[in-house]
Amino acid sequence: MKPGRIFFIILICLLFLGTAAFFYDTLYIFWIIGGLSLIPIIITDAILLLFFTDRLHIERNLSSNLTLGRKTLVTLRIKQTEENHYLARSAKLFDIYPEGLDCSVFPVKLNRRLFAQISKPGYNPHGSFYSFEYTVIPIERGNWEFNRTELLLGSFLGFWQLKVTHSCISQGRTFPDFNKLASGTELRGVLEQTGIKMIRKRGQGMDFLSLRDYQNGDSVKAIDWRATGRRNKPIVREYQEEQDQQVLLLLDSGYRLHRVVSSTGQPDIANENLSYVPFTETVHENFLQTQFDSALEAALLLSWVALKHSDGVALGCFGAEERWLPPRKGMSALTGIIRSLYDVQCNSTPSSLFSALESALSRLKRRTFIIMISNFREEDGESLSWILRRIQRRHLLLLVSLKEEEAEIIARRKPSGTEEALETAAAFSYLSARKRLYKTWEHLGLLTLECSSSELSSTLINRYLNVKRSGLL
Repeated sequence: MKPGRIFFIILICLLFLGTAAFFYDTLYIFWIIGGLSLIPIIITDAILLLFFTDRLHIERNLSSNLTLGRKTLVTLRIKQTEENHYLARSAKLFDIYPEGLDCSVFPVKLNRRLFAQISKPGYNPHGSFYSFEYTVIPIERGNWEFNRTELLLGSFLGFWQLKVTHSCISQGRTFPDFNKLASGTELRGVLEQTGIKMIRKRGQGMDFLSLRDYQNGDSVKAIDWRATGRRNKPIVREYQEEQDQQVLLLLDSGYRLHRVVSSTGQPDIANENLSYVPFTETVHENFLQTQFDSALEAALLLSWVALKHSDGVALGCFGAEERWLPPRKGMSALTGIIRSLYDVQCNSTPSSLFSALESALSRLKRRTFIIMISNFREEDGESLSWILRRIQRRHLLLLVSLKEEEAEIIARRKPSGTEEALETAAAFSYLSARKRLYKTWEHLGLLTLECSSSELSSTLINRYLNVKRSGLL
């Protein structure tokens, strides 16, 4: 318990009155009487707050599985515990939310009149409680936990404030935004949403699919002459992309992808009287996100597409966190993949591309399409030269690098001074060296891909489908 605002106001008034009484003797008696008469009043006010004021009871309700960047509704139910106790003159509510969630609602001042009305017996057929709703926005993946809620109760006369802590534990996890995968949408619909073009090539592929009647535009090479002779009409053989292949996704969780691509936004704010907060399950577009978050979402989407094509999917992380998921097949494997990677975080830890490729090479037992997502630079050409040649003999490797948009902006700008001219020249030289590195790898027969974070998912899946149609595996 601590003194309230009224207590300090009275104390300042007595201080001024005592100062005036030092110069005017007539005020001395008023100062003494006023001070002595306030003592029992202040003590009585403290006793009422400590022993006769309801501490209330708070329950919290929210989903245990949240989606990164999507608004989530949180409901607090405030109940009166003692019918014979008084409600506090004022009350401020604090819900102590974890760091991985963003909210700017609290502290909130409770409406005492409305709460007293709701707490009356028979007002609410479902129970005597006051329901307060607000929204939070998950800004970090991983586990989170609400530990407690706090109430700051004011005494009847306002001389004192009492802090009451309620142990109200809620636990859960924040996953990447894969709602379009969990909704069960068909493959074609999901690919259209991400800008992926499905190009069907009749009569091309690796695995035989079926026989069908000849149609205008079919290649003469696709005609099955034996089936044509038996049925007395043109019959063509139709193929599909080869299945039962294996894909490995390697994600760099070190400093190379520890780059922010969007800024933090602000959530909705409830009004002072705890009125209902409108809730819409929309994506908050301006939450803090790194290039690694974009890479992880692209990896999950590509895993879903690969599993749809009956391919085995393996994933690995290196850098800040070392993780390895062995190859899995079937759509049921997607849940295990998501639960194994949802809490992976990146930081400024140095990462070794060579060690990651060497470790993957020792674990793979069959030919695999290896996709490494990182941010490759000029010095990687020499450090990876030996391991790349070794991998190329047994596997198919795609090196995916995310663009550094800051460097591109500096390289394109028109300098206005000597210092800016040097910065522009340095950025241009840096980007030119990266492009030369990619061309060198392509001449060696390696696959490369460079794109922005926003285009990574669609571009990566398009490249995967092109590889399957080309029969490179």
